[in-house]
Amino acid sequence: MNRRDFIGSTAGVLAATQLGAVAQEKTTPKIPCAILGLGHAHAGSIVKGLRNSPDFALLGICEPDETVLKAHAEQALHAATQWLSHDEILKNPDIKMVAVESDVPRLLALGQSVVEAGKHLYMDKPAGTDLPKFRTLLDTAKAKGVLLQMGYMYRYNPGFDFIRKLHGEGVLGDVFTIHATMCTDLSPANRERIAFHKGGAMLELGCHLIDMIVLLLGEPRKVTSFLRHDNDFDDSLSDNTLAVLEYDKAMVTVDISVQEPNSGAGRRFKITGTHGAVTLMPLEPPAAQLSLRNAWGDHPQGVSDVSFKHLPRHIADLADFASAIRGESEFAYGYEHDYAVQRTVLRACGENV
Repeated sequence: MNRRDFIGSTAGVLAATQLGAVAQEKTTPKIPCAILGLGHAHAGSIVKGLRNSPDFALLGICEPDETVLKAHAEQALHAATQWLSHDEILKNPDIKMVAVESDVPRLLALGQSVVEAGKHLYMDKPAGTDLPKFRTLLDTAKAKGVLLQMGYMYRYNPGFDFIRKLHGEGVLGDVFTIHATMCTDLSPANRERIAFHKGGAMLELGCHLIDMIVLLLGEPRKVTSFLRHDNDFDDSLSDNTLAVLEYDKAMVTVDISVQEPNSGAGRRFKITGTHGAVTLMPLEPPAAQLSLRNAWGDHPQGVSDVSFKHLPRHIADLADFASAIRGESEFAYGYEHDYAVQRTVLRACGENV
């Protein structure tokens, strides 16, 4: 499947809502899995997602870092799950998939250990900060014949599915701008958690938007980053960030800041072409405003609102991953897309890669 065909389909494989429904109807045996690392901001939701999944059986959790382990060991969320060692996960032939949910600096090393053991890998975002090491991980996964699912949460979002369908079918015409923003409101502790890299807020949150942008338009030919510390905190965090991605006939802006009240309501993704524009706002649960020169299907000429059925995170992505692991479908996101995304993310964070 080429990129044009892929983005033209509602979800690359199935509509997100359909995927969720298919997963609920499955009667095949669950895929044994484990979790490695708990320091990621998404770790809790992945634990819940795997525990409630009709496709996966969570056999245990490992947190190799003693400090992180102490912070999580007594949480009720993990109380009913067996604690395993790193070796127990890697050497257990029954465990077919491992979700790496550590803090970002440890993702690549832990993920590499998983693919070297010949297990399918769900790894949260972004793919660390060392592009050559991520290349090695991808090449190892390919050589071992295992799949990698990156934890980009908008890949199965019904609002983004709609944008991909519009663009893939040419409804918007020639796209010339995308404006994307995904701000947050961080506590001092969470500021410290993401200050390890100069990309700061762009690395932490911009990666989600860049994943969708690269899917729609491919890799940009030029990336210019602006990484500023403008909030009144005595730390080194790049907390007010902007990236400009330039294409031959399009320009894209991604802005991420970390001190916006009620930030979730203001998160948006606007894509504009010669025949139409669509603004997704908020991103979760998604709602859109569509502006068309000409009517398309059930959508009239002019401005109209579009609503979507809300699909909680980690239902469709885990269902799709399980389907691919079982060989029931081709996994939609390949190694080279993930590499292109990570290279663009690091360029947006001021890295020369």
